[in-house]
Amino acid sequence: MKNFIKFFGIIGIFLFFLCITGTFFILTEIQQVVITQFGRPIGAPITNAGLHFKFPFLHKLHYFDKRLLAWDGDPNQIPTRDKKYIWVDTTARWKIKDALKFMQSVGSERGAQARLDDIVNSATRDIITSNVLVETIRDSNRILDQIKKEDSNVTLLAEEALENVKLGRNKLEQEILNRAQVLVPQYGIDLIDVRIKRLNYVENVRKKVYERMISERKRAAESYRSEGRGKSAEIRGRKEKELKLITSEAYREAQRIRGEADAEAISIYASSYSDDPEFYSFIKTLETYESTIDDTTTIVLSTNSDYYKYIKQFDK
Repeated sequence: MKNFIKFFGIIGIFLFFLCITGTFFILTEIQQVVITQFGRPIGAPITNAGLHFKFPFLHKLHYFDKRLLAWDGDPNQIPTRDKKYIWVDTTARWKIKDALKFMQSVGSERGAQARLDDIVNSATRDIITSNVLVETIRDSNRILDQIKKEDSNVTLLAEEALENVKLGRNKLEQEILNRAQVLVPQYGIDLIDVRIKRLNYVENVRKKVYERMISERKRAAESYRSEGRGKSAEIRGRKEKELKLITSEAYREAQRIRGEADAEAISIYASSYSDDPEFYSFIKTLETYESTIDDTTTIVLSTNSDYYKYIKQFDK
């Protein structure tokens, strides 16, 4: 029994010795490792998580990340095909696909970042300089299509202010990715995607863009004002026409009523006259006296005048 305990004790001491000397190592899910012996790689990279064995003092472990890594380049001033200079800031995601090739070619993530600077920036410059500015800014003609659908009058202005897009920003990013993906496998890198993070005009181009925007807005405003003046003139003309029509209708109705009233009055006068012509003549004569004679009026009449007929009767 003592020998048995002694045997397991020796084995335990041996295992403990192996552990403290680095014979076993644990690889996590996010790691991969390359084992080298005197600077030369031993076998293929280990990518499976778990407990692994190595010879102590002879083998050296080189750990690399298995996760997606970010690359963020510096903004570069690049001219477009239509000779407009812009600042282009790109970013990308990548991962270490072949750890052994990666270690032999670039050595570390810092070296990979420097290599991606050259590859992605070069691909970005080639694609940007091969396309006009509008292709890097917009991805579709949705704005133009919407304006055409909503207001055909604004379309003419919009087509001058917004050029048609043939490729668009997303396709340019895909072309940059495709061009860069051709070069990165030799470094054990898998480039996942490339994105244009930010675009900005250089100072002189920005000033011209602002001037163009102001000019387009003024032109659009003048178009709206002109359209408003036309609508205003149309409304005023319609108002004048309707006013004249209403006035004409009112005048015609007034004349009709006045004519009917005059006819009715004449009819009443005629009826009264036919009932007692002498009384009617007397009343009308008195009304004439009232309207023509006052305290300051002097009238010279012939004794045979009809106007003097009733006064002459009073003289008798």
